[in-house]
Amino acid sequence: MTVDNLTSLAIDEVRSAIASGRTTATALAEAHYERIASGDKEIHSYLSLSRERALAQAAKIDAMAQRGEVLPPLAGVPVGIKDVLAMRGAPATAASQILKGYRPPYDATSVERLEAAGAVLLGKLNCDEFAMGSSNENSSYGLVRNPRALDRVPGGSSGGSAAAVAAGFAVATLGTDTGGSIRQPAAFCGVVGVLPTYGRVSRYGLIAFASSLDRVGPFTKNVKDAATMLEVLAGKDAMDATSSDKPVDNYVAALDRPVKGLRIGVPEEYFGEGLDSEIRAAIEKALGTLKVVGCEVKKVSLPHTKYAVPTYYVIATAEASSNLSRFDGVRYGLRDADARSLADMFRKTRDAGFGPEVKRRILLGTYALSAGYYDAYYKKAQQVRTLLTRDFLKVFQEVDALVAPVTPTPAFKLGEKTDDPMKMYLEDIYSVAASLAGVCGVSVPCGETKGDLPIGVQVIGRHFDEATMLRVAKAVEDGQCSAQ
Repeated sequence: MTVDNLTSLAIDEVRSAIASGRTTATALAEAHYERIASGDKEIHSYLSLSRERALAQAAKIDAMAQRGEVLPPLAGVPVGIKDVLAMRGAPATAASQILKGYRPPYDATSVERLEAAGAVLLGKLNCDEFAMGSSNENSSYGLVRNPRALDRVPGGSSGGSAAAVAAGFAVATLGTDTGGSIRQPAAFCGVVGVLPTYGRVSRYGLIAFASSLDRVGPFTKNVKDAATMLEVLAGKDAMDATSSDKPVDNYVAALDRPVKGLRIGVPEEYFGEGLDSEIRAAIEKALGTLKVVGCEVKKVSLPHTKYAVPTYYVIATAEASSNLSRFDGVRYGLRDADARSLADMFRKTRDAGFGPEVKRRILLGTYALSAGYYDAYYKKAQQVRTLLTRDFLKVFQEVDALVAPVTPTPAFKLGEKTDDPMKMYLEDIYSVAASLAGVCGVSVPCGETKGDLPIGVQVIGRHFDEATMLRVAKAVEDGQCSAQ
């Protein structure tokens, strides 16, 4: 099999090809490294490669196949890991200078579970610094380009994770989503990206941005692969007190259940002024597909949606201010060598180590938490968050899933919004409400613009009802495939 053939396989195809002897896990890993070497110079999705670990894992899978053993669900599947997740012995920089040189001595639970399921871990992926951004232009190690259009952003903060799947540099990847950082890049790059319910996937080993919002989830080539990845990742973890002990559904098996009779809500607040006309048309077409297969589609309202962006940027920045206070140059990472006192070292290290967007969010969060402003900003934002959550709880009494845009526009040009933080923050207008409410969501491709830019549709599900969410996403995917 050629490099192009090997790097185009989905998860089931990888496992089947290894089991049948048509290829090996080692050949698959080498093919992906070859593709990365030839194509990633201009895209810059990877920050580091873990070839030795990957090939050792591939050799184990090949030995299992040669002995005729039943292969695990991700046997030989090449996977990339966002650089905010700990991976034993590999750099974990969070795309920041302040963590340059840091190599954690342990694996994040999500990384550990992937490897236990047979995945071959290729390396660490580029992202916005500390996962703060919507374009992957905030990485201190260089921006990421969209493989579908090199003059466009891949989305953020998990831009490297989305770009790697879209470019064939990995079969699947891990990303994180705090306010849209999986769903938006998936939409921009034309891949599938899953936001699990808060607590569904362990956050142990994740370099925290906003602890009540951060979630770990997969990027894949199709919905079935996403279901396979989520089954491996999901479940209670003793190392994460916020992880849920609710039973994990068989997400792959659920995809075979018909969607006929499901009630699909269309939130009117997501289809107002500012939504690109081609995105609107593509989502209406996806809704038409769902009607054809027997879904009941109805308009619903999430009345507090207009407060979601300001609420998010108070809560997220406040939590970032607290979480990032641990990076001080004392224990690991960057340390200013010219400081003359401890206080001077703290100040100079943090000034040199953090980029402009991270500094901006630390300042905003510190202000919101400061004496005299806590009640006016942080407490008020938490109250509004409760109202947003109640909106979702109420609407899910009427419908089984919601269908909405992921982004107001297709992928925008590199540099287009970097000088205006407010414009950049408004890119999250359709994604942050689900993040604040803790519900699950998925971005699935649903067409292209006339300029060949991908369009994604967002399916939002009830808390811990990823099975229904993925069924609806699969129906949208099937409709898109049949239309082609």
